[in-house]
Amino acid sequence: MNWPSNRPAGKPDSEKQAEWLERFGESDRAAGIETTDRFARFAQINDIFSRAFWDETVRSGDTDGFFESHRMKATPRRGEGFTLRDFALRNASWAVSDMLSKRLNHEGKREGFQAPIEPETPVAEEKLDIPDPAAFTAELKGLARLFGADLVGICEHDERWLYSSRVDTRDFTEAANDLPEGITHVIVLGHEMDRELVDTYPSALGSSAAGLEYSREVGIVLQLATYIRNLGYEAVPSMNDTGLAIPYAIKAGLGEYGRNQLLISPEFGPRLRISKIFTSLPLVADKPVRQGIAEYCGICTKCADACPPKALPYGEPSEEVANRSTISGVRKWSADCEKCFSYWAKLKSDCAICMRVCPFNRDFSYPVNRLWRKLATSRWRGLAQWWENHRPTGVRSRPRDWWARIANRGQAD
Repeated sequence: MNWPSNRPAGKPDSEKQAEWLERFGESDRAAGIETTDRFARFAQINDIFSRAFWDETVRSGDTDGFFESHRMKATPRRGEGFTLRDFALRNASWAVSDMLSKRLNHEGKREGFQAPIEPETPVAEEKLDIPDPAAFTAELKGLARLFGADLVGICEHDERWLYSSRVDTRDFTEAANDLPEGITHVIVLGHEMDRELVDTYPSALGSSAAGLEYSREVGIVLQLATYIRNLGYEAVPSMNDTGLAIPYAIKAGLGEYGRNQLLISPEFGPRLRISKIFTSLPLVADKPVRQGIAEYCGICTKCADACPPKALPYGEPSEEVANRSTISGVRKWSADCEKCFSYWAKLKSDCAICMRVCPFNRDFSYPVNRLWRKLATSRWRGLAQWWENHRPTGVRSRPRDWWARIANRGQAD
């Protein structure tokens, strides 16, 4: 197939800027989100994973091998963390998510990634009366946790973060990215990644941490969306599809944006996958929470220092973008996604060293780590950085030790 060599990166949405600033300016300031007159909604065709299929400047034998390795078609890279059983576990962890994402391939919809998840439950004709949205919101959050979410927050629906178009995966052309009428809120769910697996990055074994959560998300978002639809309200379950998850998560109070391009939560640091449900339910939105995490990122460069392809930024947040795979007109830390994904492709697995070395990648059930977090998010952050530099977290664990622990647990049973 002849892949198109160029795509429009998006034109500034200048006509809507005033409207967006009036509607969301106050919450943007509370969240630390800053857009400029160059802002343009992001077209999903330009994300690096989509470009790996249509863009001749990105696609290569390595990128093809990266995707093939998820079906065990590529020869696994030999060496600790990249053995046959490491790849086998990684691919098994993705099995449920993969099953869903292949369901509508014949329609060009890779659900959960390049198309929203299509629930099989119709919206009930009878609509639940909700006289007290605050009480109902609290109840709904409890149900989200019942279904398995580790974190849950609510924000107003903000169209700026919707993809301006999605991807038709049959030919990698742009397709409409429409939501049902009446969507008012976004339910944002956080899912903790296994810390012991994360600590083995970079490895195929470590990638199991991501696959496990994607597979678990499928059930959680479908179950919660089905419940809402049975109450007579719209609910569109979503993972990586439909819109940019991090701005919604920040607005919903789940955490702050870090230099490593990840949402960093007070509870789990950067070890978080994010899913969302677009709904017409009358809910009460949460407030963004700025605890000082981003301020610590401002003095810390551990992720940028540790990044093998040098894809992460130094300095202050800016509008600078390296290529078309970054949204325009948002002042933030932005990675060079081409450099990042090229390294993934060589590994035949995702990297996430930036997640592992992040000082917030700690187990906060320990009082000593809670003390560090308190210092790091205060005006004493310099002391926390000194502490981190002298007793660093994020040291890579050996995959062989992880496998030994698994065997010991099996023997204990």
